[in-house]
Amino acid sequence: MFALVTTVILYVGGFVFLYGVIRLAIRHALEEMEARRIQAERAEESAAARDRTLLRENGFLAGS
Repeated sequence: MFALVTTVILYVGGFVFLYGVIRLAIRHALEEMEARRIQAERAEESAAARDRTLLRENGFLAGS
């Protein structure tokens, strides 16, 4: 009987632990995606600013 109770407690505890680990992993993944999205937006804005500066300084490259 003791073995059965111990097995059930460990079994349920294992599921609770796995739920916590999976939840933590998903939260970290979502935070990482948000950080990368912000970084990509900054890189895009920076590239657009560089392009505008280049075309302003070297108008002959644009064919105008």
